[in-house]
Amino acid sequence: MNNLKIMTIAGARPNFMKVASISEAVKSHNNSGADPYIEHILVHTGQHYDEKLSQCFFQELGIPEPDINLEVGSGSHAQQTAEIMKRFEPVLLNEQPDALIVVGDVNSTVACTLVASKIIYPDSGTESGRIRPVIVHVEAGLRSFDKDMPEEINRILTDALSDILFLTEEDAVKNLTSEGVATEKMVMVGNVMIDTLLRHLSMAKKSDVRRRFKIPSSYALVTMHRPSNVDTREALKPLIDCLIEISKSVPLVFPVHPRTRNALERFELLPVLEQNSNILLLDPLPYLDFLNLLASATLVLTDSGGIQEETTALQVPCITMRENTERPVTVTLGTNYLTGTDPATILSTAGKILSGQGKKGAIPPYWDGKAGERIVKELVERVAAS
Repeated sequence: MNNLKIMTIAGARPNFMKVASISEAVKSHNNSGADPYIEHILVHTGQHYDEKLSQCFFQELGIPEPDINLEVGSGSHAQQTAEIMKRFEPVLLNEQPDALIVVGDVNSTVACTLVASKIIYPDSGTESGRIRPVIVHVEAGLRSFDKDMPEEINRILTDALSDILFLTEEDAVKNLTSEGVATEKMVMVGNVMIDTLLRHLSMAKKSDVRRRFKIPSSYALVTMHRPSNVDTREALKPLIDCLIEISKSVPLVFPVHPRTRNALERFELLPVLEQNSNILLLDPLPYLDFLNLLASATLVLTDSGGIQEETTALQVPCITMRENTERPVTVTLGTNYLTGTDPATILSTAGKILSGQGKKGAIPPYWDGKAGERIVKELVERVAAS
């Protein structure tokens, strides 16, 4: 049987955890001696280029060094998407993979999907005779139903252009069906980010991050970076006031995203946090250190998408400071509370959790650490055989 040539795209921090699972599953498949042998090409777009948010994740998660780095860097959504497309097209034409795997909902995801959907391989083509790659979207079908979120536009477009859609939860089936997507394109595989979490949890528990930063046994972990929460003073200050109020009941550990730190400085809100002895501000953390803090937290307050899933898998109470979520299973089945950004609602929910009245939650189906294996199996059956 001919080799199967797969190209995977990574662009931003959440992608790295997902790519790690796929990379590990490909390696296991090849080590087993099963046909076909999978040639796996990893492309890093460079959408996130900060050492703390990018390169260290490759090192910690055991992901091979990228075969190709587009080194795109930052820019507006239009600039960044266009630059990725411009740099990715010659790479795709040169490598001509049988399948292109895109993950999540960042600009790299939609940009590479757009290029692949319009590409025509030269006549020499692949041995399979394909004129373009089979486009595969991992974490498909998630919807916040808020088109003011750039990620929502990325999700909708990527799903519409993809040939195979790998799903993490049942709500994705309903979303895609309502958009007219054929059922045969959808495959429920589970959550690749949870694969990576479970694989690294025992190692993360050995981290000395809490000793290093003198973090007490009970604490709340905070992450906040979403533009709607941090890009204006009107949005950010009430949330900061809310965090200060919560810190009176439980110490807060707050690894500050670069975007958030810039906003705190610009709006002169940083000093009030720095002067609060119950709030510990940290730089962005490596994955294993952060996972250690996540797993041991009494409570997590976030506006992240992935952290909603990770806390559900770890059965740690989570307050999501957003008006909507594209991961509803974390609320309906898991440990997540969708509070919006109203301080009164956030405070009352935090009080309920801290008093021991929070929900326990359950782990969604297929979140068992084997999503990467299912993806590779499906690719072999669907792509290699086609």
